[in-house]
Amino acid sequence: MLTLLTDFGVQDGYVGILKGAIASIAPHCPVIDLTHQIPPQNIAAARFCLLNAYRYFPPGTVHVAVVDPGVGSDRRAVAIQIQEGWLVGPDNGLFSGVLQTSPPLAAVVLNHPHYWRTLHPSTTFHGRDIFAPVGAHLSLGVPLTELGDPIDPTGLITLPLPAVTADATGLQGTIQHIDHFGNLITTIPGERLRDRTWEIQFGDRTLPAAHSYSDQPWGSAIALIGSHGWVEITINGGNAQAQLQGKIGAECHLIWLDDRGAIVP
Repeated sequence: MLTLLTDFGVQDGYVGILKGAIASIAPHCPVIDLTHQIPPQNIAAARFCLLNAYRYFPPGTVHVAVVDPGVGSDRRAVAIQIQEGWLVGPDNGLFSGVLQTSPPLAAVVLNHPHYWRTLHPSTTFHGRDIFAPVGAHLSLGVPLTELGDPIDPTGLITLPLPAVTADATGLQGTIQHIDHFGNLITTIPGERLRDRTWEIQFGDRTLPAAHSYSDQPWGSAIALIGSHGWVEITINGGNAQAQLQGKIGAECHLIWLDDRGAIVP
């Protein structure tokens, strides 16, 4: 199985071209679209979406991800082996979320053109000419070491999240992603909140914690742990990005509460 994640959109035919390049090599390989609506050149959004998707695929899946503002430059094209399968794309940090949870077993730089679509790839479309063909060859069982020269996985580019810091009353985090519904997904992991009572301060608003979107009345601003495992800020039936003026990088403050709802000193 092979997945595709890009910022190509669905208007111009680029996604179909990727699939054609794959089918020319591996016509029977199932191809699943994770998303092609990553905001243009937004490596951080690609990092988030791939991190939250890869674990739901069967072992041996090849993930081809192409959000590549450095295409045609000296940034490396890479393939990486992890326990769950393979990652193929530019070495620009978009794989760093996955690699923090599933450490790389091996990596190569894609410099063996025998496995490209052409010996003279476009300087603007490595997805078509390098990444999709390499992904197709991996799906057919071509060994990673055939695709390029080995590189030290510790040298792969990382795109770390801003740190979550603890203070006297709780945790300081930031907005790392905004999804299609306008939910503001923070950098605060839900696993840090087990068996605790809390609320979120965002801007001039204090938002109660909830277990589901419908725990509060329609139109209410709340915070909860989303299916992705992060604390998110949301509006029941609304768009938190629009209504709360949420932006990537905006700060939020999680406050610990006692059993009576008072701030824990």
